[in-house]
Amino acid sequence: MTTVKPGCFITLEGTEGVGKSTNLRFIESVLEQHQIDYQLTREPGGTPLAEQVRELLLANRDEKVADDAELLLVFAARAQHLDQVVRPAVDAGRWVLCDRFTDATFAYQGGGRGLSRELISQLETIVQRGLQPDLTILLDLPVEIGLSRASQRGELDRFENEKIEFFDRVRNAYLDRAGSDPKRFAIIDASGTLEQVQEQIAQVLNTFLAKQR
Repeated sequence: MTTVKPGCFITLEGTEGVGKSTNLRFIESVLEQHQIDYQLTREPGGTPLAEQVRELLLANRDEKVADDAELLLVFAARAQHLDQVVRPAVDAGRWVLCDRFTDATFAYQGGGRGLSRELISQLETIVQRGLQPDLTILLDLPVEIGLSRASQRGELDRFENEKIEFFDRVRNAYLDRAGSDPKRFAIIDASGTLEQVQEQIAQVLNTFLAKQR
């Protein structure tokens, strides 16, 4: 295996329709090329209990979900995920590749729902106890294009059914997060061809990997 820093934590973020699933597989292929022992996971989810919470969060329902209830469910799933998957893997020296993490909470529940960043930060401190990603790749795309792509995937979940203004706020919150932590974030222009997008991702990963040796 390639000799790299053990226990790295990489997250992939972005709004609807940015191509996370496709590019997640590409990131996996890069890690595999470098013979890096990694674990793929996602949020919300990643464990049986957290996946059940994910279903609760995404399901369309007649009952309005209170914003605070949504936020607490997200962090409940995260607490279980960190305890059962992320921390054990990182502590064992494995790399973790996660589809979304707390930046999504600041974007969707903070930006989209308008919940207090201070409140989210308090829950982040309690649940994560200082754990942060080593690298966050943010796939960025104009909201209209992303929603058009997402609509072609089939039935929309509870979040995907939100209005365009919601996703504008989500995107802006993501970009604000990236701007406030440029050392951790790498913004990828996801509006080009798949080859162009993956070329950008490869450059980011190669630079990051070189620093871990």
